[in-house]
Amino acid sequence: MQNFIQYSPTKVIFGRDTQSQTAAAIKEFGGSKIFVVYGGGSVVRSGLLDRILANLEENGLEYHVKGGVKPNPRLSFAREAVKESIAFGSDFVLGIGGGSVLDTAKAVAHGTANPETDIWKFWMKELPIEKSLPVGAVLTIPAAGSETSDSAVLTNTETGRKCGTSTDLNRPKFAIMNPELTFTLPKYQIGCGICDIMMHTLDRYFTPTKGNMMTDQIAEGLLRTVILNGRIAIQNSSDYDAMSEIMWAGSLSHNGLTGLGAEKDFAVHQLGHELSAMFDIAHGATLTTVWEAWAHYVYAEHPERFAQYARNVWEISEDNDQKAALAGIDATVAYFQSLDMPVRFSDLEIGIQSAETLEKLADSCSYDRKRTIGSFKKCDHDDILEIYKMANC
Repeated sequence: MQNFIQYSPTKVIFGRDTQSQTAAAIKEFGGSKIFVVYGGGSVVRSGLLDRILANLEENGLEYHVKGGVKPNPRLSFAREAVKESIAFGSDFVLGIGGGSVLDTAKAVAHGTANPETDIWKFWMKELPIEKSLPVGAVLTIPAAGSETSDSAVLTNTETGRKCGTSTDLNRPKFAIMNPELTFTLPKYQIGCGICDIMMHTLDRYFTPTKGNMMTDQIAEGLLRTVILNGRIAIQNSSDYDAMSEIMWAGSLSHNGLTGLGAEKDFAVHQLGHELSAMFDIAHGATLTTVWEAWAHYVYAEHPERFAQYARNVWEISEDNDQKAALAGIDATVAYFQSLDMPVRFSDLEIGIQSAETLEKLADSCSYDRKRTIGSFKKCDHDDILEIYKMANC
């Protein structure tokens, strides 16, 4: 096990009707002028937005509302929101929604606290984030884990680049998590969320670091929990117990706990980001699209790791590591398919892509051959291109 620092300061307020505690939580962390960010019309149609705004009013909190965050959150929207937040004089940012909304809320917080700086400079690592506003989260989609994570992702549609930035200043002060707020999610969105949660753990689990027994068992337990409850939730999104387990697993999967003491990989996320940036595909779907190709391409680096995963997560009884590894990959892909998630390019609306497009994806993912991705197997431009080719069927 490597040295690590575990820091997860977000106050989690979990359970039925917890959204009624929003104003009290904001006050606890010093908020008085609240910039409220949300996505599409679901929080409006359900009445959730009105209930939360009424809660703010009843507690004497001023607010300004900005809706319209899209999946694969746009830099352009975040920039507009920053301007409005500065003009309003916000001292707290509240995100109501899923990962895209919460990532946007984090961007607004950084931009408001640093009015002289274009926020994209933070995402391009040109400047460090040294101050920000506090952020609160009311979670409506269990998936990205942004409600407890130190990361935030934005998509620059002008340059076609989707990337993230990590800092402890990204961690929300509180996360309100009521599983009942997820009951109306469409099946596809639930499937994307389940797979995103799994991938946040798998991208930590597949590591070259050895001797991480406690962390491994946490990760394996989380994966088993999500797989079991995902089967229930995909059939009945109103099952409170199943959605509770998935929602809590989503937060644990991305707060750092499932990868403590180990080098992270996250190659699959990098590969998926390029599909999202180029084709505006849902994040969870991009991950399942490339995972099988990545797994087959890299598993021979450490087949015993994939074999451990197969035995401890999928209960595969096979003594031979290579055979067990391949069986674990097959079981994972079959599970994705059982959720109606894509596992190759032909499963997506975009279909099979040209050699030229694959080259563009590899160029972008490798930053024009300037970086490698992953740690389980360090993948350069040519490796990345080969993985895209394997998925392009």
